Amino acid sequence: MIDMKQYGYAGTEAPPAGLLPGRITEHRGPRYTAITERGETSAVLKGSFFHQAEERGDFPCVGDFVLLQYNEQGDSRVAALLPRSSRFSRADFSGHAAGYAKTIREQVVAANFDYIFVLSSLNRDFNVNRILRYLTQAATSGGQPVVILTKADLAGDIPTGSDEIRAAAAGVPVHAVSARTGAGMDALGAYLQPGKTVVFLGMSGVGKSTLLNALMERDVMAVKEVRESDSRGRHTTTHRQLFMLPSGAMVIDTPGMRELGLFGAEDGIRESYADVEALFGQCRFNNCRHLSEPGCAVLAALAGGALPAERWENYRAQQRENVFVNQRTKRPPKSGRKK
Repeated sequence: MIDMKQYGYAGTEAPPAGLLPGRITEHRGPRYTAITERGETSAVLKGSFFHQAEERGDFPCVGDFVLLQYNEQGDSRVAALLPRSSRFSRADFSGHAAGYAKTIREQVVAANFDYIFVLSSLNRDFNVNRILRYLTQAATSGGQPVVILTKADLAGDIPTGSDEIRAAAAGVPVHAVSARTGAGMDALGAYLQPGKTVVFLGMSGVGKSTLLNALMERDVMAVKEVRESDSRGRHTTTHRQLFMLPSGAMVIDTPGMRELGLFGAEDGIRESYADVEALFGQCRFNNCRHLSEPGCAVLAALAGGALPAERWENYRAQQRENVFVNQRTKRPPKSGRKK
């Protein structure tokens, strides 16, 4: 018998008769793999549950805890989705593609994690603004975001990249590591404790597979080289999967995202840009648009250098995108002061 507490299951009540708790460890198309106290089982969605999930737009994902009609001889059936302690979502359309979508739906990438490792490599593709988008979406996920700067052995100036992120994302831990040389890897042990779950997020070529192999202490994922022209890579991970590390922690590995479409991000924007929104209350006029009004605290901060122009533009861009997504999803914005 497998102790499901090792897989993060915290249920204390006995499940309904005929159902067995499990955790989704792999998802490929319509098929799932789940771990239960009786071992690993392949699973599909029960018909009635499938129609409910389709109507809600909320299908199980890797990391979810579910109730199964267990079948020793063939596919088990997922009959219910248990409440999530955390979830990382994105819009199912992003960037220019969103303009062609009549409706935008939430896509849950991973669930029931303790930490979000936002991975970015310290090469020519290093992009602070891209990392900040992940942090905005992660802010209200229920997990603790941590920025992992990979390929430190190839970086010419590690402090520069680390300091940029720390300055732009105050309070978020930042670690520069090299999975090849082992530099900085010891610091990750604080997060990779028994029973804890970490989800890896980032673009292709940032070193997720190399880092996972190092943490697993064996090769479980193929590694592809990045292009020399732009330091970007091809997809190595093609589906989402949960791995149990030797430490007893779990990693949810996800395919690289070319773009991250924000979804329901108003609280995340408010938290990530609290310093920007704090200026709004200092403006002379309550309805200040921060364009040319006298006594505008935002314009004064921009002119004096207290608010970097790039940070202000990033804030405005994320707000515009969030309003657009809310309109396309028919989701009313959450209450709060608009700016």
